[in-house]
Amino acid sequence: MKIIHIITGLSIGGAEIMLYKLLSITDKQKFTPIVIALVAGSDDMKDRIEALDIPVYSLGIKRSSLFSLFRLLKLIRLMREHKPDIIQGWMYHGNLAATLVSIFTTGHPAIVWNIRHSLYDLCFEKRSTRWVIQLNRLFSRIPKAIIYNSNLSRKQHEAFGYNSHRSQMIPNGIELQKFALPSERIQNIRSSLDIPYPAIVVGHVARFHSMKDHKGFLQAAVGIAQKHLEVHFVLVGRDITLRNEVLSDLIPPEMNNRFHFLGERNDVPELMGATDIFCMSSAWGEGWPNVLGEAMAAGIPCVSTDVGDSKVIVGDTGIIVPPRDPELLQEGIGKLVRMTPAQRQALGEKARTRIIENYDLDKIVDQYTSLYSGLLLH
Repeated sequence: MKIIHIITGLSIGGAEIMLYKLLSITDKQKFTPIVIALVAGSDDMKDRIEALDIPVYSLGIKRSSLFSLFRLLKLIRLMREHKPDIIQGWMYHGNLAATLVSIFTTGHPAIVWNIRHSLYDLCFEKRSTRWVIQLNRLFSRIPKAIIYNSNLSRKQHEAFGYNSHRSQMIPNGIELQKFALPSERIQNIRSSLDIPYPAIVVGHVARFHSMKDHKGFLQAAVGIAQKHLEVHFVLVGRDITLRNEVLSDLIPPEMNNRFHFLGERNDVPELMGATDIFCMSSAWGEGWPNVLGEAMAAGIPCVSTDVGDSKVIVGDTGIIVPPRDPELLQEGIGKLVRMTPAQRQALGEKARTRIIENYDLDKIVDQYTSLYSGLLLH
């Protein structure tokens, strides 16, 4: 069964990482996957996917002309060359591209959409993305299946007018074996960051974007730092560096040695494992946040804003607070800071068990396999 995955781009992000994880344990005896990235830009995941012996085509489209005729013709040629059984779109632009090229593809391939985003309000989206969301609403009866990675996203899109008859929810999956660090490795990581042994470390992993609400997180973090001198904060993500004045200006100079801005890293699992508390501060837009599941898989108790399916993922293993409320976020972090190490550890172990029982990657890939196999039987 040949499956072509069309995704907007291959920079590091939740959808891109989930695509990679899906491909990494795809049964090559059953499926022949191919990946097509639409936009020009960072291709961080391209090499990783190609290392799986999976072909990757990058169309190099500029975002300002996402559906130029020339690039669309190139995409059509790729479809006719490879003759897919299934065309799987990822994210809004990938879903639209999959639908448009299917009209010109021989063999009547099944179209599958994969929506990875919550739809709180169109005003949060770029103008071009609003158009694509609205176009997809018109085309939403065409795909044979619409996959959502969160229940909230499914409800929001169906309320907006997306077809509900062929939709299903498949959450993100977590590679559990990556998130178990020995204690000596944790201490080595902390030492490399100049974090003293008795410190309580709060982690935050997100690219710099208003959706992630770094400002709200840092306001809460500074409040915690003023009351708890033993707390350090480790922030990871694209453009999360001291050169980013939007962030650095929020930190009082006397606290600089307790805030560690690491930028984009490829050792996030290890960094997460070296924290005591994880915080996700997103204001909107999340579906099934990978970082939240990964922190829980590392045995870290979490404080998260109530966006996407965060409340469902965390359950009773952490703290959920409203989005865009730094005071309540500070209060939530403070509750975990004031726990004893044994109490935090017990809560973290409970969080890891929750991921094992509900979001193990093998179980999630089985759901994709069943969906793809079922499409060709109809």
